[in-house]
Amino acid sequence: MRNQIIFTLIAAATLGSQVCSAQQITIDTESAVGDIKRMNAVNNGPSPVFEWQSQDNISYYKMLEIPYARTHDSTLSGDYSANVVDISCIFPDFSKDVNDPASYDFYYTDKMMLTLEQVGTHPFFRLGQSIENAEDKKYHIFPPSDFKKWARICEHIIRHYNCGWANGYELGIEYWEIWNEPDNDEFRKLEKSATWGGTEKQFCEFYASVALHLKNCFPEIKVGGPATTRCNDWIRRFMAYMASHKVPVDFFSWHLYDTHPEGMAGLARTARQIADEAGYTDAESILDEWNYIKGWSEDYSYSMEVIHGIKGAAFTSAVMTVCQYEPVDMLMYYDAQSCTPFNGLFDFYTGKPISGYYAFYSWARLMKYGTQVSVCEEIPDIYAVAARKADGSLAILVTRYNEDNNVTSDKTVTIEVKGHKFENAVGHLTDSCHMFTEYPLNTEDGIIKVSLEPESFIFIEL
Repeated sequence: MRNQIIFTLIAAATLGSQVCSAQQITIDTESAVGDIKRMNAVNNGPSPVFEWQSQDNISYYKMLEIPYARTHDSTLSGDYSANVVDISCIFPDFSKDVNDPASYDFYYTDKMMLTLEQVGTHPFFRLGQSIENAEDKKYHIFPPSDFKKWARICEHIIRHYNCGWANGYELGIEYWEIWNEPDNDEFRKLEKSATWGGTEKQFCEFYASVALHLKNCFPEIKVGGPATTRCNDWIRRFMAYMASHKVPVDFFSWHLYDTHPEGMAGLARTARQIADEAGYTDAESILDEWNYIKGWSEDYSYSMEVIHGIKGAAFTSAVMTVCQYEPVDMLMYYDAQSCTPFNGLFDFYTGKPISGYYAFYSWARLMKYGTQVSVCEEIPDIYAVAARKADGSLAILVTRYNEDNNVTSDKTVTIEVKGHKFENAVGHLTDSCHMFTEYPLNTEDGIIKVSLEPESFIFIEL
């Protein structure tokens, strides 16, 4: 029946008679693939507590054990005009002395950094400006009048958070990203650009100046970017410029919004190829903005509905799973702020978890198992990943995601763990009627039969 998950014991002879109706996932716990990667990082953190509030989502956020949160389009008020990490917010008057602590306003940014520390999430600090979508008015996206001064401002921000400068902290923030989406929109229509109001050449010169200065001051940190909207000839030219000018790129960040997990996988391979061809073989590849988007105009409202529902949750789980197998080092979901329409984790009004939350919760539990093991499956719209601990215990995340809304029937798959027999197992199901609901499993000969809706996922522990 639809909306029902069924686990039955199947003997080998019975399985043979159901080959046409059941499709199999085979797991080899003896074949280690590598570590479970940081597919569960995000943009932004929990809502902080103000004096007049009686609730927040800090406890829920903390349970996700999110490794990194990128600070981009960050706000403490729910108003995109009140961004708290932009250079223009921290250093509001560019004419001021960069060496004078009084030139800086760290108040709200400090609050965000300390909130992330409170929940155990490391900041991934974006140095730059948030997007400015208004077509007829731009404020801070234009090239700085003095690239070297802008770099020194960033230097002092790093000193504040890592070295205690200006009554600061020693947070040990590792990742520092220069700018965001410099290739957004058409470069020749500078008055229309939402993120960089200068030319491609200006951006390359700007990035090189800032990166070289910061790496000279802080060789221990990771400096990278440029958080490009796509992986194409623009980023190839950018990488070639950096290579020819001997500019370090510790990580290469890029973005993609799509409706198919395979699109993320394909671009991950392209991004890795671009970095390698430029000689940056050691640079991390980080997809630090991604989510479900069918379209930015007519299909935008539909896309927002998907993000907040079970289909968006299944998409999220499927993307994490498929990218675990691809040459990408970290994913950063956009966005974990409960006040934004792209947030598929928390309810806008209450801050409580919605279905997408449990994709991240499942991945956090999967990471505790540590070592990814081989999974053999070639089943349409099924995505599976497994990991084991040193003691032999096993966790499996199985996701079913189908972009076609006309697919409505359940699909049955079987799961076999080679050479193992388990007496006890527990599954937690998330679908249209369940939110990480626990289902005790009966097992025999390591074979489980699972019936899943078109948009659903189950986390199984053996």
